[in-house]
Amino acid sequence: MIELLRQLARTPQGAAGLLILLLLAAACAFGPAIAPYGPEHIDFLGRFHPPGARHWFGADQLGRDVLSRLLTGARSTVPTALAATLAGTLLGAVIGTASAYLGGRWDEIIMRTIDAVMAIPGLLLALLVVNTLGKGEMNAAIAIAAAFAPGMARITRSVALVARRQDYVGAAIARGERGTWIVFREMLPNVVAPIVVETTIRVAFAVMLFATLSFLGLGAQPPASDWGLMVADARPFLHQAPWMIVAPGAAIALTAIGFNLLGDGLRDVLNPRDER
Repeated sequence: MIELLRQLARTPQGAAGLLILLLLAAACAFGPAIAPYGPEHIDFLGRFHPPGARHWFGADQLGRDVLSRLLTGARSTVPTALAATLAGTLLGAVIGTASAYLGGRWDEIIMRTIDAVMAIPGLLLALLVVNTLGKGEMNAAIAIAAAFAPGMARITRSVALVARRQDYVGAAIARGERGTWIVFREMLPNVVAPIVVETTIRVAFAVMLFATLSFLGLGAQPPASDWGLMVADARPFLHQAPWMIVAPGAAIALTAIGFNLLGDGLRDVLNPRDER
């Protein structure tokens, strides 16, 4: 793991991605402690206060400090998107690997079902799931996981088909090992590299998708300081106080850029044929 981080830090995109993610991790871990104000601290006399020494990122329509809300909101926005991505990745990886192992008619049934689900746009599928389960952060995370699982199943299957033809899988079958053992102990560990790269990149989309659901009122609910909800609250005051929407929008964009850079760095490190 340490050697992987060293190699990752040697690539420009990997180093930049690690730096951004370290800042995000610090915000998630210590954000509420270092925030200058409470996220729900209301100061009516400071409404729409522009960025300055008193409020570095300005204040919103209720006089709440935007920086404090950003730091506090990182603890809910980023971990929720990360957990949703990991859940969708795990589900998709298991389905894709099992489909590659079973082959034949079962593989056709599973993959055609996956293709049918993938025909639905990810945002629309997430909206359908959230409307079925109800509003809330947990349901939004489940919706994101459900939207990501089909694509991860398709990607994992393409790699697992190669692993299925390897001698160690044939030896496990000859030993009489159970199918679950072969899928989880023989095949999945050998297809993890492309899954890790794809997962890292998909976290960026999960952050934006979670922010979109919160913006539409289907994710985090007021008075939470979620970044997407902050953008929704700032929309009526865009011309009066543009810093209200610039700050959370920049945080979402920076998070997406960080995970994308990290994914590019991991791709270069884990693919020796791509060395330059």
